[in-house]
Amino acid sequence: MKKKMINNNQITVSGELVSEFSFDHEVFGEKFYTTKLSVERKSGNIDVLPILISERIIDIKREWKGEMVKVYGQVRSYNKHEENKSRLILSVFVKQFENLADDEPLQSGDENSISLDGYICKPPIYRETPLGREIADILLAVNRPYGKSDYIPTICWGRNARFTSGLKVGTRLQIEGRIQSREYIKKKEDGELEKRTAYEVSVSKMEVVKDEQSED
Repeated sequence: MKKKMINNNQITVSGELVSEFSFDHEVFGEKFYTTKLSVERKSGNIDVLPILISERIIDIKREWKGEMVKVYGQVRSYNKHEENKSRLILSVFVKQFENLADDEPLQSGDENSISLDGYICKPPIYRETPLGREIADILLAVNRPYGKSDYIPTICWGRNARFTSGLKVGTRLQIEGRIQSREYIKKKEDGELEKRTAYEVSVSKMEVVKDEQSED
């Protein structure tokens, strides 16, 4: 019997809300809304992250755009069907929400941090950039209650990339890092070019975990 994983998907993100809330969906009478959170990296680059939040957590009618906030929650995924294909969509599912005072500085290291515990569900893709930087892409399946899972793209660098390139599907990993956004150009079936945004977890630390089996 596998050991039950606890707190296997946790994220803390601080930044500025840069869009109004818009209705997304309703579940058992509870309405959920989306917005965008702008998070600055130490390099000065900006990640704009999708946020999903319940009306029970904050006052949706209030003007939030421009406010500095901190959210705690999980990274969630779902497949969006378009052009006869499925596209993986990620968002930060908010469980706790904190409005930061204007004079309260963001703490270094906690403005964008994530920890995940999951399983490799596709063979890792290892490559090198023209400048020789080593990169590996991993799709991590993170279990949710009731038999559901979130599928989260992660990217590793350097030694971690070399290490993960040899790992097999089904390997359990615990990782720490940050979630980031990346723009790319998608060529549609009609030949039109469309700018899109992808989201992935940039890995800073990782560890292979061996599941404990109970003895018969």
